[in-house]
Amino acid sequence: MQTLNQDIKEGAFRRVYLLFGEEEFLKNSYKNRMREKIVGDDTMNFSRFEGKGLDVNELIRLADTMPFFAERRLILVEDSGFFKSAQEALVQYLPSMPESTCLLFVEREVDKRGKLYKKVKSMGYVSEMARQNVAQLGKWAGTILAKEGKKITGHTMELFLSMTGDDMENIRMELEKLISYTLGREVITDEDVESVCAVRVSNRIFEMVAAIVNRQIKKAMDLYEDLMTLKEPPMRILFLIARQFNQLLQVKELMEKGMDRGSIASKLKMQPFVVGKAMPQARQFSREQILSYVNLCVEVEEAVKTGQLSDRLAVELLLTKNY
Repeated sequence: MQTLNQDIKEGAFRRVYLLFGEEEFLKNSYKNRMREKIVGDDTMNFSRFEGKGLDVNELIRLADTMPFFAERRLILVEDSGFFKSAQEALVQYLPSMPESTCLLFVEREVDKRGKLYKKVKSMGYVSEMARQNVAQLGKWAGTILAKEGKKITGHTMELFLSMTGDDMENIRMELEKLISYTLGREVITDEDVESVCAVRVSNRIFEMVAAIVNRQIKKAMDLYEDLMTLKEPPMRILFLIARQFNQLLQVKELMEKGMDRGSIASKLKMQPFVVGKAMPQARQFSREQILSYVNLCVEVEEAVKTGQLSDRLAVELLLTKNY
């Protein structure tokens, strides 16, 4: 992203850019910065398209149009799916696109083997904006706090990130609350973090899995009702429970091979603090126990898809199953 920052700083833009990946905060941030630098409030020379089904010929006609009393025209195309399917007309057109047009694609998924991806990479700039690791998130969050005159220890930062998850937009919002809460104080403590930061859905799922395996049915059901109150769909809850059991199984197997937290996190592409929370839970249960729930998750999900169970009943069955 250093190249992208440099282009924005100097105002020397290429004709085509592709920003892709799971980190929505970064994509939105760079998208907005590029728009501000290229066209500002000029709506005459800015066009935006979103979603699949975009007419490529219409896009090409617009890209060929000279800007109106300005140096550049910016065309923003979001979640088009162009980089997951053949777009021969666009591939052929890009080399002849006017220098006065800047075409910015913002996508979630791309096929790096595709012709369009390769063409954009060769004549423009491609940036993958993936989830940041804990070190990058800690550095970024620490910079925001420092600008506000706040100090935080490494331990408190890890606690903070364990509660917020790795979504940068959520982290930003929680930082704002934390800064306001500690107004007039310089040092942010563990107690501040625990008082202010919202408990994420993933944290409740983690507690729910522990309650399920420990046969604490009432606690599991109470946590389930909390999630329902938060308008979480039962199928999403089922998916998250299944994912948690799968992660526990993988962590358990790697622990039995003698791997430490850092090695497991690297192997499974998980955040170290997430692995750190999973390891004690994985030690608590046998591999057979965890595997039995992994299989049960598959069974109830299949039952929902085939109409044998409602989604809510499927989750309740999983929560009350006694192995």
